[in-house]
Amino acid sequence: MQMQHTCTFDAPRLGDTHNEWSPMAALSTLLPVFAMLGLGMASRIRGWVTPEQKAGANRIVFGVLFPVMIFNLLASASLSLDVLPVVGYVFAMYLLALLVIGPLTARFTGAETAHFSKYLLATHEGGNVALPLYLSIVGVSSTTVIFDLAGTTICFIVIPIMIAREAAGDASPAQIARNIVTNPFIIAVTAGLVLNFTGLYGALLASPFGEAWSGTISMITSPIVGTILFILGYDLQVSKDAVAPLLKLGIVRIGCSLLIIGGFFLLFGPLMAERSFLMAVLIYFSCPTGFGLAPLLTPLYRSERDASFTSAFMSLYIVITLVVYTGVVLFLA
Repeated sequence: MQMQHTCTFDAPRLGDTHNEWSPMAALSTLLPVFAMLGLGMASRIRGWVTPEQKAGANRIVFGVLFPVMIFNLLASASLSLDVLPVVGYVFAMYLLALLVIGPLTARFTGAETAHFSKYLLATHEGGNVALPLYLSIVGVSSTTVIFDLAGTTICFIVIPIMIAREAAGDASPAQIARNIVTNPFIIAVTAGLVLNFTGLYGALLASPFGEAWSGTISMITSPIVGTILFILGYDLQVSKDAVAPLLKLGIVRIGCSLLIIGGFFLLFGPLMAERSFLMAVLIYFSCPTGFGLAPLLTPLYRSERDASFTSAFMSLYIVITLVVYTGVVLFLA
């Protein structure tokens, strides 16, 4: 799942690459991620930030800043028809993980996390992990952004609707509908798509006011990724009784990723025959759950342990990403 791109999704030409790999490029990608995670963890351990202050930062990101980013992202998105089959396939596989695989494996992964664990099976962190790692190998490419289009749709349209319905509990259908339509993410998505389809957003960016608007959006959205990583690090606590559920959910997620990759070989054989596209698929679908999903899950949490579990799962899964990335560098790059 995408977390930080430029303002547009330029439709990529598949396989448009330039081979230029540097180990320092990978370090440049991962060091800021681990630094913010470590800073958040240190802030909790040392008492620099209280749980109430962390919760306030979480509300700022979730209720204010993130919807602005989603609005801008969808309002400025563009998509060419030649990538739609790939986007549609990834979208369908994410739905399969949410609606079928997650519920079917909930007993295996653990009843204590069953109320939110299925959401951790869908989406991958594209903008902050997959794309930089991939570019560290190929130099220039937009291939992974194709996958992000599906992940963005799932994360910021489908999942908020599902969470709003679940969080409503025994509420009436009218109340459930009200919760959905008043959800800040749904409002942001709707407004963004309307301005996109009508061409009004493009006209705004092309106007004399466009540069000022882009600067404003950049100012609003720039703290998002760092704050989310800080919160993930703050919540990162792995208790002994959580190790088994983490490993089990990790096994299921790896299975989902292998299923997606296998489908690429079956449905998009000619593309997978291109080494650059193969590397994009392997790296992207080995990445952790999209960081932007963490604040969305808050309404489903029953205790601080749920937030800690989510943070631990996303953080520890980066180890798998690094293993796959190393293999790609050694054997395919």
